[in-house]
Amino acid sequence: MTDLETHAPGRAGALRRAAPALLGYAAVRALGLLALALWSAARDKSAYTLLTARWDSLWYTRVAELGYGYEVRLPNGDVHSDLAFFPMLPWLERLGATVTPLSHADAGFVVSLLASLTAAWGIFAVAEHAHGRRAGVCAVLLWAVLPVGVVQSMAYSESLFTALAAWSLYAVLTGRWVTAGALAALAGLTRPVGLAVTAAVWAAALAACVRSRSGTVPDGARGPGRAPSDGARRVLGVLLAPLGAAGYVLWVGHRTGKGPFGYLDVQAGWRNGFDGGAAFARFVAEKFTSFSSVPAGVGLVVGVALLVRLYAECVRRRQPLALLVYAGAVTVLALCASSYFGSKPRLLLPAFPLLLPLAVALARLRTSRSAPVVGAVAVASAAYGAFWLNGSGPP
Repeated sequence: MTDLETHAPGRAGALRRAAPALLGYAAVRALGLLALALWSAARDKSAYTLLTARWDSLWYTRVAELGYGYEVRLPNGDVHSDLAFFPMLPWLERLGATVTPLSHADAGFVVSLLASLTAAWGIFAVAEHAHGRRAGVCAVLLWAVLPVGVVQSMAYSESLFTALAAWSLYAVLTGRWVTAGALAALAGLTRPVGLAVTAAVWAAALAACVRSRSGTVPDGARGPGRAPSDGARRVLGVLLAPLGAAGYVLWVGHRTGKGPFGYLDVQAGWRNGFDGGAAFARFVAEKFTSFSSVPAGVGLVVGVALLVRLYAECVRRRQPLALLVYAGAVTVLALCASSYFGSKPRLLLPAFPLLLPLAVALARLRTSRSAPVVGAVAVASAAYGAFWLNGSGPP
């Protein structure tokens, strides 16, 4: 019997278990796209253009079509270079446009749709492994109904990154170290926050090494023990994990002639950087200097407090180390970056492990009680997404 024949039933069974989550996810996203289409039509705008040809999606498409080398010099001296955008999504857009009749923008939309479903499946796999099937379904639905969930259907890299990150984390949880490292490397070619996936792989590998030396079974291991070659595979996974991000950053440094830190200069041209959250703290504080903006300030404080509370709950529930490291790193990088503050909800989109405590709580409810709650939130999310993209939208 071939390897394909051996593993096909397992994959088919995994897909059957995930089917309710994927169908629910598709329904929520379809509702969001319908709301966007209706709202956009009422404002005489194209919903498809908002999804595929605005903001960052234009930069990705330009890289896919023409390669790197484009930049915009602003009157204030800032330089917006396309080198800020990691190459995985443009590569896939170029591949899609090459092998199909689709344009690069169309290919980006298709990639995002397929990647969002793959991400939903990966989130289900992680949540099911940690908390059971019902919690897995709830985790996927919660991710789908996030207020900025419409980004999952845009020609942006969030869905692709989340898919790679989720399946890399699942590979860690199940002891597939080479797969985890390879997917972490691909995540590192997708977004700068790919470093969070690498950190998760490294932390879990170190913990597994310590446990194996002490004679206990590592996280994700099944059966009476691990094969002698598991240590070598773990090392290989650790070595693979950072190659994507490191390779691109070093390439940018070589291209710009500024060495290993050239990518930081590129990001500085976009006014992006890591300041420990000082700029964000000032932004929040400014909301309390005007009576009209106080509600927004309160909302921001409550939102950050909720994130902290969710992460603390993840720690209290002893979530697997890989999930804690990954979610913590994504959250810190999002909140402590000095980038455009309206982007922060979008930057937090990949931090799906933060939803697991809520998913567990929702899974404990009867379907007759949980379904109306999820349905109501889905409608609100769809309406907000349509309003958001027709307004300021995600830069």
